[in-house]
Amino acid sequence: MKRFLIVWVRVVVLILVPTLAFAQQQLISDPEIYEKDHFRSECKMAQFEPDFIERFDINNDGIIDLVSDHSKLVCDGKRGPGCNSDGCPYNFYLQAREGGYFMIATAQIYSYDFVKYFGNMVFLLKMHPRFCERTDAVPCEMRVRVRGGRFVTISKK
Repeated sequence: MKRFLIVWVRVVVLILVPTLAFAQQQLISDPEIYEKDHFRSECKMAQFEPDFIERFDINNDGIIDLVSDHSKLVCDGKRGPGCNSDGCPYNFYLQAREGGYFMIATAQIYSYDFVKYFGNMVFLLKMHPRFCERTDAVPCEMRVRVRGGRFVTISKK
């Protein structure tokens, strides 16, 4: 009986895991609408600055992607409700060739620049020094490239 139960549990896991993995990969038609609707449901009054959303090609594939900056949100009179001493949440979305977007990263950072580094466009993320294993007050600077659907750290100081 115990052996039957173990086999049955394994079969259920084999059936559900691919289904759950597919559910996590559902494309979002427009992250701007998705994020704004989320905050409109969380806040009694949500206000978005024009640069709450920035659209540009973040992975050098010629397709316009999207970054949301939660410091550019005012929720019930409070600017950047998710912001703290570690920075503010930023969400990074890639646009799929077949249409729609998927989120590749959420980062709690102070700010970012999108700069050319050895011929490629990369993010220069500025964040709390502890993310670079430091205890001083100078912000950590991390160069990150988007490769495939992931952030790849090039350097940090």
